[in-house]
Amino acid sequence: MAPNTPSIRQRRLGLELRRLREAAGMSAPAAASSLGTDRTNISNIEAGRYGISEERLRRLASIYECNDEDLVDTLVSMTGGRKTGWWDEYRGKVRPGLLDISEIEHYAVRLRTVQTSHLPGLFQTEDHARAMFDLIVPKLPRLEIELCVAHRLARQAVVTGPDPTPYTGVIHESALRMQFGGRDVTRAQLQHLLDENERDNVTLLVIPFANGGFPMAGDSILYAVAANPHLDTVHMDSPAGPLFFDSPTQLENFRARLDLVEQVALTAKKSTDFIHRIAKEL
Repeated sequence: MAPNTPSIRQRRLGLELRRLREAAGMSAPAAASSLGTDRTNISNIEAGRYGISEERLRRLASIYECNDEDLVDTLVSMTGGRKTGWWDEYRGKVRPGLLDISEIEHYAVRLRTVQTSHLPGLFQTEDHARAMFDLIVPKLPRLEIELCVAHRLARQAVVTGPDPTPYTGVIHESALRMQFGGRDVTRAQLQHLLDENERDNVTLLVIPFANGGFPMAGDSILYAVAANPHLDTVHMDSPAGPLFFDSPTQLENFRARLDLVEQVALTAKKSTDFIHRIAKEL
């Protein structure tokens, strides 16, 4: 049995199994009967509350007449209950949504982001991140702020570790000019951004004010590309906490928007030069 609070990966596995069942036009009781279990088990599996074995998952895929072998294999890789990740060290210490973001990033094969008012969390310095968390209303206790900063820095291993994930980030000029923590912190932050942009797996693109409007202006978006495109996930920030999108139509729309935004941005070389100029102005 899975823990009381399933991780986002468990919830996604259950959701995909429900989608396969519904695509087959089969009710939960009928699926349970074919699998030799009861409807409650099917409901709990689809809600991510119960785990499912590889054997049972493949049987369900056969029952649902799913012929997408790649999708089934990818779903199989998600079975076996909740696997402990580094982010579990922070469970109960930071907001659950932050852990969901960590899990999504960890399993992604590619990351695409758009940031219009904040710099990407995966490239924030410790001082910059602390200055941002200091501004949260209502104000966080000092211990929680330090835990949030430590968690944010730990997330960065996904692009800086031994097996780094390819990353393409679009940053608006407003995010580059926002001085969280003051002039010195901002100058150090921009230099860090330039240093990280030299990594082979990292591409940072800038949209200057002069380029005008663009799709998703004002949004903060993370598009996590999965091993199978059916399992991609989009995360968006909101005042109420992180929002996640994963329906096929939503994913298609977000991919199209991201493509358009990247076309509006400067080239990689011009983006680097642009960041250099802003840093020199400080």
